[in-house]
Amino acid sequence: MDQNYQVNQDRMGGFWTQPLARKAGVAVLILLAIFLAVITGRELMQYRYVGAGVMPANTIAVTGQGEVFAIPDIAEFSFSVTELGATTAVAQEKAAVKINKALAYLEDEGIEEKDIKTIGYSAYPKYEYSQGVCGPTYCPPGKQVLQGYEVTQTISVKVRNTNKAGDLLTGVGGAGVQQVSGINFTVDDIEAVKAEAREKAIADAKAKAEVLRKDLGVRLVRIVSFNEYGSEPPMPYYYGKGGVAMDAVESRVAPDVPAGENKIVSTVNIVYEIR
Repeated sequence: MDQNYQVNQDRMGGFWTQPLARKAGVAVLILLAIFLAVITGRELMQYRYVGAGVMPANTIAVTGQGEVFAIPDIAEFSFSVTELGATTAVAQEKAAVKINKALAYLEDEGIEEKDIKTIGYSAYPKYEYSQGVCGPTYCPPGKQVLQGYEVTQTISVKVRNTNKAGDLLTGVGGAGVQQVSGINFTVDDIEAVKAEAREKAIADAKAKAEVLRKDLGVRLVRIVSFNEYGSEPPMPYYYGKGGVAMDAVESRVAPDVPAGENKIVSTVNIVYEIR
């Protein structure tokens, strides 16, 4: 025992007396071995989850649909002002006069500031192509001639009293704006309506799955897949350019714009594992 102990001591002492570079190399090898062991352990642990998300072989798929009809309580429309000036500042000032007049009208009609926002603003130089006078044998190339600077601002308005939508369209048009368009009726709390439609769709799908279960003589184990497809058809109306002529706007005859109903549809697809 004493002789073996002495041999081990000699070996250990020999290690510490080895050159520094060799000792560093041995230490690096030891750390590398530890690192590889940790990585390998992690990889082996992951193998436990391989196949956990694989779709079962025995399944049935059902589709359910739910519809909800909601009376719109919000009307939205937009209007734009476009002005041309010798400079950008001049064009901006001309546009601001009409914009401010329209905003003042909306404020007087009880539209809150939070329901009015700018959704578009642009300012850029406007050029016109000019062709030079052609001679008997030569036609000089044309060139772009600066006409001024054009500024366009577009405002979006949310109307919480849908009965006033037509009057507001007429009033804004009377402020001198060039375009009033895109009135759309929707529900303010649309997510609640969508949730109701989804609930009906899921109930419809479950009922169909129960019928299939009885017909096939199987047992529903669990839901392995769920997908939802929603549908909310927009109801746009156009007023101004592309729609009713602007002289109709300026006549201050309020258009009749019925809100109607919005149909929100939810379609779900549910896949069940069966046994």
